[in-house]
Amino acid sequence: MAAFLTRYKIPDRFRAKIWIRIDGAGATHERVEHMKGLNTTRRTVRFAIGWKITDTDEAAIAKQPDKAWLAALHQDGQLHAHAGVAELTHLDERAAVWGVRLLVRRVRPSARDQRQFTALEQHIGFKYVIIATNLGSRGLRGIPGSHHVQFIDAVHRDHAEVENRVRTNKAMGLRNLPSKTWNVNLGWVLACNLAADLDAWTRLLGLHDDRELARAEPQRLRYCLWHLPARLISHARRRILRIRATWPWKNAFLACWQRLCALPAPT
Repeated sequence: MAAFLTRYKIPDRFRAKIWIRIDGAGATHERVEHMKGLNTTRRTVRFAIGWKITDTDEAAIAKQPDKAWLAALHQDGQLHAHAGVAELTHLDERAAVWGVRLLVRRVRPSARDQRQFTALEQHIGFKYVIIATNLGSRGLRGIPGSHHVQFIDAVHRDHAEVENRVRTNKAMGLRNLPSKTWNVNLGWVLACNLAADLDAWTRLLGLHDDRELARAEPQRLRYCLWHLPARLISHARRRILRIRATWPWKNAFLACWQRLCALPAPT
């Protein structure tokens, strides 16, 4: 466990309560057992992980009555018009075998999804996704409704933001390695990840309330902020940054700069 906490740089004061989200690509029975074993008297670990659908799961889904399906939620809490969620634990025997709750989500498929449909999905017309979790009926302490299937589904799907960071890392240089030499590429990957971390923290701490730039692609941020039409001059033992007055993102840069400068120095 200590190696896990160190690897993912979880500060000591946040290690008593941990929430882990993993998509279907990383779902294995061994990982589920490992995460369940992380719980101790002083540490609570809850997880939501994608689950590969088997014939047993599809048989359970087929038994699900229509009234059991609830509208899924968007991240802002609004109802999703084309997706539903339901509890599958009481119908799926695999839930008891692995000691988890199983939730199922159904969505109207895209044309690409239809190529990979199972017989059940072709018959009913929905694409199904299963989530396994050890979050019980009491939910998370201090968060009302956190045991509900709609809450767990919405929180788990928010993990898809990871894909955005992967795309950002590629835009920072990970897409192309510069050398055939291992050590050179190792340094390149480290530099790219440092740049991606700086990009992520700058957005979070300095641009969080800017609708245009908070989620802008790296190429746009380079144009708007990083490649600034300005001059840095020295006068009376002071350094002065003179930004072109007509630059549309001048105020955004100044607000971001002031917020970052106000942060306490690391100790």
